[in-house]
Amino acid sequence: MNSVAVFCGANFGSNPIYKIKAQVLGKLLAERNIKLVFGGGKVGLMGAIADSVLAHGGRVTGVIPQSLVDREVAHAALTELHVVQTMHERKALMASLADGFIAMPGGFGTLDEVCEIITWNQLDIITKPVAFYNVNNYFNSFMQFIDGSVADGFIREEHWASLIVAEEPEELLQKLRAYTPVTVCKWIDLNKV
Repeated sequence: MNSVAVFCGANFGSNPIYKIKAQVLGKLLAERNIKLVFGGGKVGLMGAIADSVLAHGGRVTGVIPQSLVDREVAHAALTELHVVQTMHERKALMASLADGFIAMPGGFGTLDEVCEIITWNQLDIITKPVAFYNVNNYFNSFMQFIDGSVADGFIREEHWASLIVAEEPEELLQKLRAYTPVTVCKWIDLNKV
C-alpha cells in the first residue's frame, strides 16, 4: 500500500483524543512511507493529520475544491495540492489517488465520503479497502446502524464483513494491507424485484 485517503473532520471535535490520534496515525503513515491523500484543508483533524505526516518526513497530497480555497482553508505546505471545481471531482480524484481509505471521526462530509467509497466497492467500480479508525468508539453507533441494515436485508453480510474497524493505527494498517476484495455474484436478487 503506497497511499491512503483519510476522510476526517474539519473540526477537532469535543475530545482532545481525536487530535492526538490523528497525529499518531500521521506519524505512522510517514514512518511506513505511505502517502496521505486528504481533503486539502489546514483546519481541524484534516490539518492535524497532514501536519503530522509532514513533520515526520512523509508525503501529503491534498484535493480541495476552489470554493474552499477561496475561504482560505487550503493547507499551504503540502507535497502536492490539487484544486478542483466540485466536491464530486474531489472525491473521484481522491479515490483514484489512493490504494485504500480510512474514515476518522468527522461529520456529514466524512460520512458522505466514506459511504460513497463503500458503495463504489459494492458496485465493483473500485476494489479498495475501507477502514474505520474507531477512536474513542466514535463509530460504534454507525456500526450498529449497519448491523440493523444487514438484519433488515438492505446490506449484504459480505459487504459488512469487508469493512475494517480498529481502534489502533497499527492494527488498521495491517488490516488494510491484508484486505481481500469481496466477491459477490449478485448483490441484488432480480427475482425479488
